[in-house]
Amino acid sequence: MIRSVLFAAVFYVLTAIFAVLCLPFMLLPRKMFSGLARLWVRMMMGVIRCILGIRYELRGTGNIPEGPAIFASKHQSAWDVLIYNLIIPDCAYVLKRELYRIPLWGWYVWRIGMVGIDRSAGAKALKKLVGDATALLDSGRSIVIFPQGTRTAPGESKPYLPGAAALYTGAGYPVVPVALNSGSFWPRRTFVKKPGVITVEFLPPIPPGLDRRAFLKQIEAQIEPATLRLEQPVPRGSTVDSQAGE
Repeated sequence: MIRSVLFAAVFYVLTAIFAVLCLPFMLLPRKMFSGLARLWVRMMMGVIRCILGIRYELRGTGNIPEGPAIFASKHQSAWDVLIYNLIIPDCAYVLKRELYRIPLWGWYVWRIGMVGIDRSAGAKALKKLVGDATALLDSGRSIVIFPQGTRTAPGESKPYLPGAAALYTGAGYPVVPVALNSGSFWPRRTFVKKPGVITVEFLPPIPPGLDRRAFLKQIEAQIEPATLRLEQPVPRGSTVDSQAGE
């Protein structure tokens, strides 16, 4: 509890100071401003490591394509919205458009060039998602999307939504499924965090060519068993092919 209280205090104070100081830099070119955002993420990862005792490791990095791709990730924790900024250079998250309205933070997310969707717009939202994301992919930026649309606690089951499938079939880029176990250490809607090592595992890419139904079936079949495996306690003395971070 003490660690979590201290982390919350340091996180919000440093973030508030950083957000105010960065306001004039919104006039910089987008890519330069994005560099400031990644600096904040690195700073927060350092705080997470030092205060909460949470580190991370990467597996399956050989499955990351050299060019732009769509990364469809399991989403268990707020931690997930930070990490890909460090792993995938200049990536763009798919997120709720209403987040842009948050003072300072929302403005910065918009300035960095994320993909905001209006989830109340139905089919129009999917069409806009595909158009906006494809333009970014064509420009060389990768996309990060959470195919279940919301945080899912360990052991919880939620459906895979049509957004990732629409993006897959409409954009024509490979999709890299990603499993992780961040919810085991940073549970959603829970103040207290637990020390440990979060594992992020990149799974074999799904090349373009499947229809939507087949794609959704395959991505779920890859992510769910891998996530379940990562949620299991690691036996002492075991070794994995991993790349440690922070």
